[in-house]
Amino acid sequence: MIERKVVYKESKLFLKFEREEFLEVAYSSLLRSRAELEEYLAVHPLFGSSLEPVEVEEDAPAVVKLMAEAAGKTGVGPMAAVAGAIAEIMLQAVVDEGCRFAIVENGGDVAMVVDKPARVAVYAGSSPFSGRIWFEVEPQETPLGVCTSSGTVGHALSFGNADAAVAFADGAALADAAATAIGNVVKDESSVREGAEFARKLPIRGAVVIKGRSISAWGKIPRVVKGEGLPEYFYKEFFE
Repeated sequence: MIERKVVYKESKLFLKFEREEFLEVAYSSLLRSRAELEEYLAVHPLFGSSLEPVEVEEDAPAVVKLMAEAAGKTGVGPMAAVAGAIAEIMLQAVVDEGCRFAIVENGGDVAMVVDKPARVAVYAGSSPFSGRIWFEVEPQETPLGVCTSSGTVGHALSFGNADAAVAFADGAALADAAATAIGNVVKDESSVREGAEFARKLPIRGAVVIKGRSISAWGKIPRVVKGEGLPEYFYKEFFE
């Protein structure tokens, strides 16, 4: 396995592939997607500023169409899906070249295809659950998008205060947009369950919502494995 950290403009990525040759494929995909998006935004500034879905042309670049589709399914602005869309396209590029184990993490948003189990951790800021919940993803569950939105961590725009709204979907663009939509619902610990209930309305596999000491989950999510600091009964009672 080969691992690399890549920083290009606003994109901060962690890449893990089975062979080094796939790094160049992924990097070329990143450059292409960013260039196409920047050119499109220069002509269509509304696409970058809208907080609601935006229709795009049939011949729009792939990254733009993927963002617009994800936004339309979740009711948020297209830029809510930008990190996930870039990661999803990078993943597809290496898979098309024959890569069987690929993890692309773009600022906390993950696109993955694996041929053996792989684990994804949840970072939820100052919440006691942060780093203590891990999802073990099986090969048959991929391709998978695992994306997180937070109103307390990072600089991404959120109208909520969730420490972590994690969405699981067939693709990372949809998971990214869905995580934003779910996170917008969570204002405090009392609305964590409301966030999970809202996730039911979206075309995703499942979601986990965290705020402080409150946590709620819905749907079909990968198996949860025990992290440090939480008792065994928590995992059995909450996730089983």
